[in-house]
Formats: sequence, C-alpha cells, structure tokens
Amino acid sequence: MLKKILLLLLSLFLLAAAALAYLAWDLKRFLAAPIVLDSALVYQVKSGASVRTIEQDFMRLGLLSRPYYFSSYARYQGLAVKIKAGEYQIKSNLTPPQLLDLLVSGKVIQYSLTLVEGWNFKQVMSAVNNNATLEHELKGLTHKEIMQRLGYADVHPEGRFYPDTYAFTRGTSDLNFLKRSYNKMSSVLEREWQKRQKNLPLKSAYEALILASIVERETAAVQERPKISGVFIRRLRKKMRLQTDPTVIYGMGERYDGNIRRRDLKADTPYNTYTRSGLTPTPIAMPSGDAIRAVLHPDEDGSLYFVAKGDGSGEHDFSKTLIEHNKAVARYLKRLRQNRRKNKK
Repeated sequence: MLKKILLLLLSLFLLAAAALAYLAWDLKRFLAAPIVLDSALVYQVKSGASVRTIEQDFMRLGLLSRPYYFSSYARYQGLAVKIKAGEYQIKSNLTPPQLLDLLVSGKVIQYSLTLVEGWNFKQVMSAVNNNATLEHELKGLTHKEIMQRLGYADVHPEGRFYPDTYAFTRGTSDLNFLKRSYNKMSSVLEREWQKRQKNLPLKSAYEALILASIVERETAAVQERPKISGVFIRRLRKKMRLQTDPTVIYGMGERYDGNIRRRDLKADTPYNTYTRSGLTPTPIAMPSGDAIRAVLHPDEDGSLYFVAKGDGSGEHDFSKTLIEHNKAVARYLKRLRQNRRKNKK
C-alpha cells in the first residue's frame, strides 16, 4: 500500500515537473516570439487601465496568443503599475517584453499644431477649434470668456500667444494648449524686454508687444524688421503718426474685403494710425521673436518713411526725407501700373 502511494506521489511530482517545464518553455517561446503586423498599429492606453485589460485588448487585436502570460510577466518584473497612459505606435517584430517596455517608456505619439506668426486671435482659435486631436473645452466661448478660463480675465488676447509649432498628446485640452503658448509669449517678451536698447520711446513690455505686432504685419522679410521698427521708433519720438495700413485693416474688422481705400484711411477707429497718434490700444497680431527683437533693437539709419518696392520681393524702399519718399512712392506706382498692363495682356 505504501509503495503504491509513493509511486502515485512520484507520478504526480513528475507530471507537475513536466507541466512546469512545459509552461517555462512555452513562456520563453511566448516572450521571444515577435508580433507580426501588416502595418503599424496605434493603441491607446486609457488612464487607469489595468495590465490585464491591456492584455485582453492585445489578444483581441491578435497581438498576443497566450492568456495571462503578458500580465503575469509584467507583474513579475514589477512593471504592471508603471505603464503610462497615452497613444502608442506598435510596430511589427516587437517581442512581448519590448512591447511592455514601450508602454512603460511613455513614448506616446506626439501631434503638432502650428500657430503662424502674424495671425490674429480669431485665426488662432479657428486653428485650435478645428484640431481633431485636442480635447475642446473652449468652443463657443467669447474671447473674453476664454481669457477668464485661462486665468487672465483682464487681459486682451490679441498678440498674447507665441507663434510656434507645439507638440502634444491626444487628450490634451485646448485650454492647456493655449496656456503653453501664452506662457511662452510672456517668457520671450520679458526676456527680450530686459535686454532692450536704452532710451526707447516705449513705456512697457506690452507697448513693445504692440509695436512688434505692427512690424510683424508690415513685412515678412525678416532682414527688414529692424529698419521698419526704426522708422516707427523715430516717428514715436517725433510725435509723428505711424500711418501704417495693417492697423487700419485690423480696425476695419469684418468690413475689410481685401482692399484698403482712401476713405478707409480717413475713417477713424481706435486702430487707425492715420487719424490717431501713438500706438494702437492692443497688438493687432501675434509677433514673432524676430519682430520683438527688432522693436527692442531698432535700426538707427534715420529713415522716417518706407514704401513697398512693388517688384515682387516683398521688400521696401526707405527714405529719410519726404522728398525722397515721394520719389519712392512714384517708382512704386509706376511699377504697379506696369504690372497691371502686363496682367491685362
């Protein structure tokens, strides 16, 4: 009887040992087997998802072939609680341990949205609202309400956001996106203001931001910005009106149809620098870092006037006297007439 019991126990032991050996072999094979995909797969780990839930998703997607192996391995390695939420791009030939390392690394898919220099706040919000990756909390709110949500209830939004390309993950809120842009503009403006040229006719960093926005809209030629800034700085010193078309256009708002007419230059608005002296009440667009630096380090060549060359370069002719300026205007008008005649042919 005792012999039979010992044989039974030995048999059970051998069966258990064989089962464990098989499981060890199967697990090793599972961990070494690469995932085969026709193309990369995007998978989102939701916030708070357990490793068991993720494993079940992977099995449903055909990424894993054995139940419990992935989650058991993750727990054994102490990695189950280190998986980070977000979207991951899963490529073919990853082994299960490499897949787990990817989820722990937090190397989630990054999306991007570019805020273009020279845009006004309406254009900024149009780009933000139309971005399908951001989570939207601000749609339908007025500009004032948006600034309240950002924590700057008394701040006018125009020009307060830095033009740049911003990377973010799916699920980022439009509120947090705008906070990043706002904070970057504040940081850049303050840094450049501290390094400004002495004796500028600007009382604050905000006045520099206003003028930088005007310079931004006046020219896309980076090399010209210090010269255009210099013209405006000297005009401010001499109490001359800035007389710049982009401010008039901004003041016209929805009435602007692509053309600016003589009557528009005479129609008074808070932003018409032909009828009003000094700076506009607020910026008129988002200035780039180059425009801000140009305003705080203007060219000192003595020019008081400028007009487009009209040769397709986007550049301007600069003049120190009104007589020189009138000649430059005449050249511009001549080129304009020539171009019109060519277009008619």
